Amino acid sequence: MPPVSILLNILWILFGGLWMAIGWVVAAVIMAITIVGLPWARAAFNIAAYALLPFGQTAVRRDSLTGRSDIGTGPLGLIGNLIWLVLAGWWLALAHVITAILLAVTIVGIPFAWAHLKLAGIALWPIGKVIVPA
Repeated sequence: MPPVSILLNILWILFGGLWMAIGWVVAAVIMAITIVGLPWARAAFNIAAYALLPFGQTAVRRDSLTGRSDIGTGPLGLIGNLIWLVLAGWWLALAHVITAILLAVTIVGIPFAWAHLKLAGIALWPIGKVIVPA
């Protein structure tokens, strides 16, 4: 990881990244407790790690990376994402948007606000995404 990404990730943790990663972990644990929610829990744990250290990484659709569809990028992934949206996605996305608005007030916070907005989009539709180095 380049030094700039390391510095940005440290600042990110201080300015809201840690709390949002904890929010993702809470959502993952709640989904895992239900047993039926294990597919969502796995996606949420992966994105929690991304929410903790987003700089130097990016989220892409798994089918565009591998070149083939799978269960998470097909019709079942669509249904899974709709269920996720209702159960946890909207409040995680709302938390990211509120944090982005608060950070965008300052010039220094704009890169972090932009990262929160990208995470808000992922919060709405996480299944079928994979985190890769940027």
